[in-house]
Amino acid sequence: MTPQSTPAASPSGAAVKAADRAHVFHSWSAQDLIDPLAVAGAEGSYFWDYDGKRYLDFTSGLVFTNIGYQHPKVVAAIQEQAGRMTTFAPAFAIEARSEAARLIAERTPGDLDKIFFTNGGADAVEHALRMARLHTGRPKVLSAYRSYHGGTQQAVNVTGDPRRWASDTGTAGVVHFWAPFPYRSRFYAETEEQECARALEHLETTIAFEGPGTIAAIVLETIPGTAGIMVPPPGYLAGVREICDRHGIVFVLDEVMAGFGRTGTWFAADLFGVVPDLMTFAKGVNSGYVPLGGVAISPAIAETFARRPYPGGLTYSGHPLACAAAVATIGVMAEEGVVEHAARLGADVLGPALRELAARHPSVGEVRGTGMFWALELVRDRETREPLVPYNATGEANAPMAAFAAAAKRHGLWPFVNMNRTHVVPPCNVGEAELKEGLAALDAALSVADTYTG
Repeated sequence: MTPQSTPAASPSGAAVKAADRAHVFHSWSAQDLIDPLAVAGAEGSYFWDYDGKRYLDFTSGLVFTNIGYQHPKVVAAIQEQAGRMTTFAPAFAIEARSEAARLIAERTPGDLDKIFFTNGGADAVEHALRMARLHTGRPKVLSAYRSYHGGTQQAVNVTGDPRRWASDTGTAGVVHFWAPFPYRSRFYAETEEQECARALEHLETTIAFEGPGTIAAIVLETIPGTAGIMVPPPGYLAGVREICDRHGIVFVLDEVMAGFGRTGTWFAADLFGVVPDLMTFAKGVNSGYVPLGGVAISPAIAETFARRPYPGGLTYSGHPLACAAAVATIGVMAEEGVVEHAARLGADVLGPALRELAARHPSVGEVRGTGMFWALELVRDRETREPLVPYNATGEANAPMAAFAAAAKRHGLWPFVNMNRTHVVPPCNVGEAELKEGLAALDAALSVADTYTG
């Protein structure tokens, strides 16, 4: 062999880690304080390091591998598309893009039949809010505390958690309000019905004092994700829909995390019988195999731009490789009954098992979720509901959560922890045996969290 044709030696984990630490700038991190795991491979619900230690991924990547890693049909679709047409400009009609849009529109709620493609969830939110402002001619956007909508400028400003603070200039035209969360109610509610009614009254009051004619949009995660998977009480989203209709406000639902089977339905909006004016998506649309997001658009807003150019776009809008992956992923989900599988496992296996864990572990204050989308609220005291760690805790103050996460990893489970919660979000097609394996590891890790209670 010539030197040029000699296969490169496989890198060691140490070499991968050294190159990462020398050159990769990681998101949401103090660069000198992190220790990223060097990952050698992934398949299905698992990934493994260079020493061969295998982890069951209860994070689904970053809540995007809805059909797991390396599904052969999606890998083959990407390879086939790369062989035919690797890329092409967004102004043209190409098969992969057209078919992806058609398949998505078939599944979106109501008449959201126009699809604007983006590269991910944050820029989907950016464009949805731009559309709403242009459609209404109004400047303000209302969004909830306890929410996350992305890391770009507008998306992070509508975010309602501490990730916003460093970038919040106070000039983004965003007003935050409290959405319902019965476990930590801001409305002193004792029932779900009270929480719903009082949260809607609070929103109505906020709108009245801000001026209905100044508000372009209300944006909500259908089911908030990283904030804690807080399923809204019955009637809340329908109430927001009615308020928006009454005041001419665009209703935007963010389904970036909850969409494409995660909740046991194609979209979480299906659980509540609500159709927004704009809906953002990303992540699960193609299981994260190639970056893709988008906005599903109602006829009324699409008509605004029928004779008037929409002043926005992206070089890679509807990228052929990403769209081919979406076509294949949606096909896999339909053929293999992934959405129905997630609904069944959530109702019959995961939900009941998490409630059994809660009964045994005093560190679990509440279990909530649906489908393959769950959270455990961790507390020091069930009676007072004192959080396991303070809000936005770091360093030593966050030691109990760090110890819990470390225990999960020792038992072969890669957890998703955020503030006082651990999220349970395995791939939507996870096997029942794998799920039980992960629950056993979670059981062991919660014993560590229990040591901080009492």
